[in-house]
Amino acid sequence: MDARSSPATTEETALADKEIFATRFLDAPRELVWAAWTDTAHLEQWWGPVGFTTTTRRAEMKPGGQWRFVMHGPDGTDYENRVDFVAVEPPSRLAYEHRGEGETKDISFRVEVAFAEEAGGTRLTMRMRFPSNAARDFVVEKHGAFEGLVETMQRLRDHMTTLRGFTVTRTFDAPRELLWRAHTEAKHLARWWGPKGFETTVARHELRPGGMFLYKMTSAAGQVMWGRFIYRDIAAPGRLAFVLSFSDEAGGIMRAPFDGDWPLETLTVITLAQHDSRTALTLRAWPLGASEAERQAYLAGFKSMDGGFNASFDVLDDYLERIR
Repeated sequence: MDARSSPATTEETALADKEIFATRFLDAPRELVWAAWTDTAHLEQWWGPVGFTTTTRRAEMKPGGQWRFVMHGPDGTDYENRVDFVAVEPPSRLAYEHRGEGETKDISFRVEVAFAEEAGGTRLTMRMRFPSNAARDFVVEKHGAFEGLVETMQRLRDHMTTLRGFTVTRTFDAPRELLWRAHTEAKHLARWWGPKGFETTVARHELRPGGMFLYKMTSAAGQVMWGRFIYRDIAAPGRLAFVLSFSDEAGGIMRAPFDGDWPLETLTVITLAQHDSRTALTLRAWPLGASEAERQAYLAGFKSMDGGFNASFDVLDDYLERIR
């Protein structure tokens, strides 16, 4: 390893054989870190060294897809870039070929990015693999790739701290396995999920990564709303992650009926921790791909969300008492 590395620390940036290597711990769930890497609304907020900005020309975040973008340097120089995706495995792995164009046509390398859960956050590992050490040294010396990577990782960390999320906690007098079933089985979800006073009807339930939970909520006065989960991560019996949205009856995303600025999608992560015969539930949620107006609407809604989720958890508490 190059002398600039810090192998005694848990976070480092180093030169290895044909590689530039970086690892960072981020205090955010890996689904949110994944979104920061795969949603251009996030990428353009942090990608590149200090002083650079990024404009996306094309984005297809899938194997065989491309991300074509321009990095605007602090001196006004534009740098065309192209990423060809090889592997896109949410929320754990990205692999792509990074190819320069125009003024940066001499830059080409393979990148592997790993997202691993660690200590309530995410261990991000990035490897930039070059054809040879000489090719690696060329971009390090001519283009400042080592320092650029350090600054880019710091900008990512800074960006993650701006993504304020909502948190609610609750302790239930029930075993964790029962709480898990209540959150993952359709027959149980129909008995408690949704606003208090609404009846929930399950239209579709696919408990798998990428699967959908589609449901109808009907009030006593006959008001009807639809909602959906798209499951992201399922780790029984302790952790469940999904993207929550209002929807139409076919599962298409819809605006919230109560606020035109409410984010279309929110990443929701539920963790369950066993304490003797009781279970502590923590629900954390963040808006995805939100505009500034949507982020502000979400922040303004925290008090209402706290009341709404706790009212639903009251219903869940009563339901658990009846079935255990």
